[in-house]
Amino acid sequence: MGGASERTARAIAYLRVSSAGQAKDGRDGLPRQREAIAAYCDANRVELLEEHVDAGVSGAKALGERPGLSAALERAVELEAGMLIVEKADRLARDLIEGELILREFRRAGIKVIESEGGTDLADGDANPPARLIRQVIGAVAEFEKSALVAKLRAARDRKRRNGGHPCGAYRFGRHPEKPGEAETLARAGELRAMGLTLHEIAAALNAEGRASRTGRPWTSPMVRDTLRTPS
Repeated sequence: MGGASERTARAIAYLRVSSAGQAKDGRDGLPRQREAIAAYCDANRVELLEEHVDAGVSGAKALGERPGLSAALERAVELEAGMLIVEKADRLARDLIEGELILREFRRAGIKVIESEGGTDLADGDANPPARLIRQVIGAVAEFEKSALVAKLRAARDRKRRNGGHPCGAYRFGRHPEKPGEAETLARAGELRAMGLTLHEIAAALNAEGRASRTGRPWTSPMVRDTLRTPS
């Protein structure tokens, strides 16, 4: 790696991860981004002046809500660094509109925003229509992926809530690991059924013995019927 005197450009690095856990993740986190940016600087004789990070910050947030990116812009202006380098476009933004607003601020400051993965100047506006189209398509895809992930997580939470807090389906009566008394009640209901008692008579017997139902309400014939259908 050559010395700073051999460099032809000066730059600020910007890194972002959406969660605190990713900050230590070498696959999707800061180490990988840092290595990609350093490799670009070495290959293109760029002097990297500083690094600014937003850890645990959504890519859908505006510039003013990102301390790291705001500081990177300010320092780039102060140090007369002509470039901000990010690993990929989605590290800068995952929302198309916010991404364009952020890039507008960097264009106004005369600072290029370089994607180390492809060397594309993301801030290049009307001077390069193909690059702008590619940037907007990448931004739209990143926004779609984010929306799809949010929808998937929301569906999983809703399913968990409907299933009594268990993501893979509610525990049937008598199978809940934290409610051992249910297994005894299920066995008792089966025993009474084997003795020839009707569903109504079984419900009455369970209530008389003080055996609790899942909901805490008194046993009824339909509840006994559904309970006895519990698979083994």
